[in-house]
Amino acid sequence: MTDNIRTYTREDETTTEEETQTEQGEKEQCPECGGRVISDTEHAETVCQDCGLVVEEDEIDRGPEWRAFDAAEKDEKSRVGAPTTNMMHDQGLSTNIGWQDKDAYGRSLSSRQRQKMQRLRTWNERFRTRDSKERNLKQALGEIDRMASALGLPENVRETASVIYRRALEEDLLPGRSIEGVATAALYAAARQAGTPRSLDEISAVSRVDKMELTRTYRYVIRELGLEVQPADPEHYVPRFVSDLDLSDETERMARDLLESARQEGVHSGKSPVGLAAAAVYAAALLTNEKVTQNDVSEVASISEVTIRNRYKELLEASDSAAPA
Repeated sequence: MTDNIRTYTREDETTTEEETQTEQGEKEQCPECGGRVISDTEHAETVCQDCGLVVEEDEIDRGPEWRAFDAAEKDEKSRVGAPTTNMMHDQGLSTNIGWQDKDAYGRSLSSRQRQKMQRLRTWNERFRTRDSKERNLKQALGEIDRMASALGLPENVRETASVIYRRALEEDLLPGRSIEGVATAALYAAARQAGTPRSLDEISAVSRVDKMELTRTYRYVIRELGLEVQPADPEHYVPRFVSDLDLSDETERMARDLLESARQEGVHSGKSPVGLAAAAVYAAALLTNEKVTQNDVSEVASISEVTIRNRYKELLEASDSAAPA
């Protein structure tokens, strides 16, 4: 009878719980012969290794149905979904029906099945936004994602902007203001908080609201929510300008040194951080013998050439003053 029993030993246990259950099962004894019992996970049974007696049957296997041979493979085969995120109005917990009209095996659906899936998608979208507040949130988060993509902002900025907008919605700050205006203000504040600021002109270029409405809404939101937003540091703009102009690391270091000299001399006070950063990059490029024109820097920074010329002279004078005699 022993020969007819097929035992199964898993070489690679995938969970600590399974290892504990196996160890406990091996310690138990057969009620008939006192032999050692083992867990047969393939047949969901606990059997005696000596006499073949089935001690327990129809056991629930709480482990995965697949085997993983390393940590990376285990993560790839995980059945859990994506983590919750504030960048979606339902935090990513609702069902999303894919747009491909194919089944689980990759085969195309029939015409009747495609019509059925389209109806299901329509109703699924309707049920995902149950009230006006959720529809408002869905539209705003979509705007934040669109603008952040256009501005090349990282995911942490989008997440922070989504949290700011949720707070504004919860504290009833939207009446009398447009959804796009508050969403743009939230993104602008989040970018400054994360140290990856964008200028008002850059934000306005991708937004559906004008610059005046943006500044007014931004001041209102940070005041009502008590957000701590530090003044933009010109050095935060330097890496992006240098990268867009395809300049060297030496030029970036020189630009940072010029801005530091300006800070020591108090030149930066009351000046636009974008203008200072653009002028520092232009001056550093000239000092390192790199070919770049005021027009090139002007297009990248979205400021006038006059501003670059004025700030450029002030930075060089501050650098000369700060230099040791």
